[in-house]
Amino acid sequence: MKSNNKQALLVILAAASFVASCRVTKPYKQAEAVADSKLYRDSTSTDTTTMADLPWTQLFTDPHLQALIREGIQNNLDLKIANARMDAAAANLRQSKQAFLPSIDATASVTQQKVAASQGGNFIKANRIYQLSASASWEADIWGKLRSTKRAYMAAFLQSEAYRRAVLTQLIANIASNYYALLAYDEQLKITRQTVENRKADVETMKTLKESDVVTGADVVQSEANRYSAEVTIPDLLQNIRETENTISVYLGRTPGAIERGTLGEQSVNADLKTGLPAQLLANRPDVQQAEYQLRYYYELTNVARTYFYPSLSITATGGLNGTTLDNYFDASHFFGNIVGSLTQPIFQQGQNKQRLRVAEANQEEYLVTYKKTLLTAGQEVTNALFDYNAAVDKAAIRGQQIAYLQKSVDYTKELLKYTSNTNYTDVLTSEQSLLSAQLNSISDKLQQLQAVVTLYRSLGGGWK
Repeated sequence: MKSNNKQALLVILAAASFVASCRVTKPYKQAEAVADSKLYRDSTSTDTTTMADLPWTQLFTDPHLQALIREGIQNNLDLKIANARMDAAAANLRQSKQAFLPSIDATASVTQQKVAASQGGNFIKANRIYQLSASASWEADIWGKLRSTKRAYMAAFLQSEAYRRAVLTQLIANIASNYYALLAYDEQLKITRQTVENRKADVETMKTLKESDVVTGADVVQSEANRYSAEVTIPDLLQNIRETENTISVYLGRTPGAIERGTLGEQSVNADLKTGLPAQLLANRPDVQQAEYQLRYYYELTNVARTYFYPSLSITATGGLNGTTLDNYFDASHFFGNIVGSLTQPIFQQGQNKQRLRVAEANQEEYLVTYKKTLLTAGQEVTNALFDYNAAVDKAAIRGQQIAYLQKSVDYTKELLKYTSNTNYTDVLTSEQSLLSAQLNSISDKLQQLQAVVTLYRSLGGGWK
């Protein structure tokens, strides 16, 4: 390389180093004041213990449920989609790291030429030119465009990983919640069938009492209708059971079919329902992390957009062999080479640079608001789930007393019907209907309690650790 070429290249590099000292990109800073102590309503606890740190195997102790969750983790299609997204994000991240390296191309060519042998002559002379060359180009990252792009793809990769964990926590919650619903339908079906059998016996009793002129024919007919009013709900319960089994099957990545399960009475809450501090949601809830990584991604794209307003430095080198014959092709006289350094300042780009920056800034603002909204929603879900659980516990205690007294009411009215005219079958009918309703509601109370635990666990970010 000639001396003046070296000097020119040094001048360009020196200029690039100078302008690079002016910082164009800005470092990311986490959004402030989004996870304060008021995120959980009416909560003043300073205890950092949270049930989100429990492995799901400790919270869900039913062996049937554990088997279903394991099968879901292994075969769920949404989880497979999330894994595929992670693979794509990882590929983008690897490419962004390689963007710092020069690009190299190699070319081999043969050119056939035909030219006139002499001025105005008709004789054509054929020439053949052989060329073997390699070129390399490299763009200096003087404004941090490549570094910001790499950080953006890193955030995108972490976002995809957080998305996978969010899918995992939601999957575990969906399987558990539907499993408990299935057990509740089983229990409601069991009680309803038992009630139907009891009411069949009531019909026979009413027929016997009619023969003794204790009740009228209207009472017998009412007892028959009372039996069918309970029996007519059985097809709906069976349909609910099949639909819930089919829903769980989809979560497991299998075709619809029967689900092996235990009973509702075997289920219990074996964990201390502690929520920890609101700030812990940032570390535990995958969807909150996903929203923050998404914000980081667009923050770095805003940095990239700024760099387009500044000059770019690129260096291109080309070298190779060029000759008309293959004899002595690698002789030194056939070698050629050059190196070019250029500093390009954009002047008029049809408004593309401004448009790119404005879009990037708007996206950044959108996902900042999305991040804050996600965190507020997380706090709402935690608070609602905790209230839901406490309400279910309170109702269960009251419901137990209601059922006990309704059972006594049914027994008393049936006995009074046999011995006094002050009681008619309408009293028995009302008592029986109220009792069945309370029994079914008690199952709903237990289901509400179990599902509230599942929701609280997911809302706190439990299940993926």
